Amino acid sequence: MPFVKAFSEAGAAARLVLVGVRGFGEVHAERIARLAAAGEVELVAAVDPAVAGTSPTAHGVDLHADLDEALAAVGPVDVVVVAAPIGAHFPLTRTALLAGADVYLEKPPVTSLAELTALLDLERQTGRVVQVGFQSLGSHAVPRLRDDGYGLGPVVRVGAVGAWSRTVGYWNRSSWSGRRSLDGRAVVDGVVTNALAHAVATALAVVGCRTVDDVASVDVDLYRANKIDSDDTSVVRVRTARGLDVTCALTLCAPEQREPLVHVEGERGRAAFSYTTDRVDLQTGAGSDETVRSETTGRTDLLENLLAHRRDGAPLLVPLASTGAFMRVLAAVADADEPVHVDGGSVTWEGEGDDRRPVVDDVEAWLERAVATGRTFTELGVPWAHAGRDTVLARAVVDEHEVADYLDGAGTIPSSSPRPYLHPVRTRRGVTVTARHPADHDWHCGIGLAVPDVNGTSLWGGGTYVHGTGFVLLDDHGRIDGGPVETERDGGGFRQRLAWRAHDGSVLLHEERTVRWSGLDPRTWRLTFASVLRAEPDVLLGSPGSKGRVGGGYGGFFWRLPACRDAEVFTADAHGEDDVHGSVTPWVAWSSDFSAGPGETGPATVVVASAQAAAAGEPWFVRLRDYPGLGSALAWTEPLRIPAGQSLARRYDLAIADGRLTPVEATALADVLLAEG
Repeated sequence: MPFVKAFSEAGAAARLVLVGVRGFGEVHAERIARLAAAGEVELVAAVDPAVAGTSPTAHGVDLHADLDEALAAVGPVDVVVVAAPIGAHFPLTRTALLAGADVYLEKPPVTSLAELTALLDLERQTGRVVQVGFQSLGSHAVPRLRDDGYGLGPVVRVGAVGAWSRTVGYWNRSSWSGRRSLDGRAVVDGVVTNALAHAVATALAVVGCRTVDDVASVDVDLYRANKIDSDDTSVVRVRTARGLDVTCALTLCAPEQREPLVHVEGERGRAAFSYTTDRVDLQTGAGSDETVRSETTGRTDLLENLLAHRRDGAPLLVPLASTGAFMRVLAAVADADEPVHVDGGSVTWEGEGDDRRPVVDDVEAWLERAVATGRTFTELGVPWAHAGRDTVLARAVVDEHEVADYLDGAGTIPSSSPRPYLHPVRTRRGVTVTARHPADHDWHCGIGLAVPDVNGTSLWGGGTYVHGTGFVLLDDHGRIDGGPVETERDGGGFRQRLAWRAHDGSVLLHEERTVRWSGLDPRTWRLTFASVLRAEPDVLLGSPGSKGRVGGGYGGFFWRLPACRDAEVFTADAHGEDDVHGSVTPWVAWSSDFSAGPGETGPATVVVASAQAAAAGEPWFVRLRDYPGLGSALAWTEPLRIPAGQSLARRYDLAIADGRLTPVEATALADVLLAEG
């Protein structure tokens, strides 16, 4: 749609559309009503697809399901206020700019640097502007701190401490809350990028770090105590282009909520700025010359500033370009590995139901120390921090397509039983069909081997099943250590020797693992995962099922799948989770629209075949309703014994195909896998 000129004549009330009428949209509605009473604006339409079907109006105007519909109904408008889910910011702002409107856009502005660049280009093309709703940047203290108006001298250190508390209900309030992506689109929610984003943006602003080019580097150390995809307890360290470090230590898991503070230390004094109250506590000088005082400044409303910009050219306080530095932080968070799970032993849960909330051990003290030293949790050696990061040991390439990485598992915390695994595993077209460390089960890691009970040691991770009690987090977790990867001569696979270790470090099992890959047809490739386990002492392999949990006999080969839509799981004789779960057949297939993340989504089908497992009577373990997972169970209802010095061999052949295959097509693939296996 071509863009048009602004509608209202000079001096007339600005015609305004509000997108998002609930949540923070209510706050905007109150502000708009106040400005309307003063003759500054006229609210002409509201947009909210979540409630448009239940009410024809909102805040006294017609309510529409989408912005295009609203603009078609009311004609050209001057300002669109966007208070929508994060993932919708870019398309809504694009639509508004092309319609000739200026935009007041809630923070964070967008979900990627590419989207930021696209909107900046669109601003130039249309001549319209975007003001971003970092309300704290309207505080009159910000320019005074930036320009040394308090006499602190050259800045030595800047940081922000944010200690908030959020309940389970906060994360359950919407489908995008606590998500890194949703339905294949970036969301990048979390403590750094949303809940306490003002702390980050304000700390950057007081040192004049505004644009993309003002940032030299960003380090992130991300954690989560809640069962969410995104971070809730993190440290971010920004090195500015001028060489100054800005450290932000933030949590939503504090014992009680405190006002977040931006700390500025100069050569002649220091300041603590409460950006939610505009209060600045100052200390300058030393000894007999020391002065301590406080000041509460005023604040300019950002929507009023946008209207003043339209009316008389007043400079925007938070133009879109000035959020480039913050977007560098958001991009670093988005590009980082999944936040590390805080071990349950370091978290205390308080409250009930949706009012439950986690408290991370000593988190407030560690936040303060991180900012005081400019170091991350990992660098400080915080007990619940985890320094390990996964290393790629091997990469599978089929016809020039990178289809899988084999990781050493160093990024897995001890209570999730570290072990090597395959992730990401992709189709030829790039659809990712594995997940690691998902919010619901941190110990689920791509494709690999894991067993819940090996002579009393958990080599699965998480809680241990105790019959009559349920799952209990015990100090019984072991690890699987891998030796060097020996690449096959043809480059189509590798071998590795591994040691399955008990929680005391002793070796329970030696493993010889072979992984191979090759093309099958233009849309399908093959992965072979073979293992020979040799017992050091006598070994009993067990599962919750072997301890009395009906249908819970998982353990052995396991494949954690990413989020799925319209998933179908089937064998030659059964269809659906209930019928396939617990069945003994040579193969199983899973067909779905996979939603691992931006650029990794699409339809795919995976087939797993194992003649050895079928011959041994080992059932398929399937989860679809609770989470997407698929495995072959070694100890379904009874423990499996491997005598000392003897071995257990299993081979699993996998087909990974683009597109949704019919049962007939999946059967044909399974026949190929079994014939060549």
